[in-house]
Amino acid sequence: MNAEDFRTLYEYNAWANRRAMESCEQLNSDQFTRDLVSSFHSVRDTLAHILGAEWLWLERWHGRSHSTLPFAKDFSDLDAIRARWAEVERDLTDFVASLTDENLARVYEYKTTAGVPHASPAWQMLQHLVNHGTYHRGQIATMLRQLGNKSQSTDLILFYRERAAQAKA
Repeated sequence: MNAEDFRTLYEYNAWANRRAMESCEQLNSDQFTRDLVSSFHSVRDTLAHILGAEWLWLERWHGRSHSTLPFAKDFSDLDAIRARWAEVERDLTDFVASLTDENLARVYEYKTTAGVPHASPAWQMLQHLVNHGTYHRGQIATMLRQLGNKSQSTDLILFYRERAAQAKA
């Protein structure tokens, strides 16, 4: 992959995150925070985890390691998550836009939240973050079904199809 491929992948990631949040608009506050016995207890907690991971990796790319992610309870509702995510998405988009093909090989040293030191090339970290979001957005889709609701598709091929249709318009 080259830097342009990553820009496209991160456009997809932002698109998919927005669609997942749009799917959550149908939930009332009880449904949004209901414990559904998943990796993260609720839809809110899962959204907060995806958001927190995006923030955490961005922080690592800027040379800052943190010992915790933001707490889900700090987000009172979907609007609070959406507002914070807009900031993180903007900063993440700016970072990815600044990448060159040469930057992708750069090895970043960082510590996990448990304090364990690691070093990884940018391209691996960038791929991981999008894959991570995809995994947890799938969990949100399942949670929405458990709550009797539907989710919008966040499939990559749908993103490509919509992009192609917009280019033709």
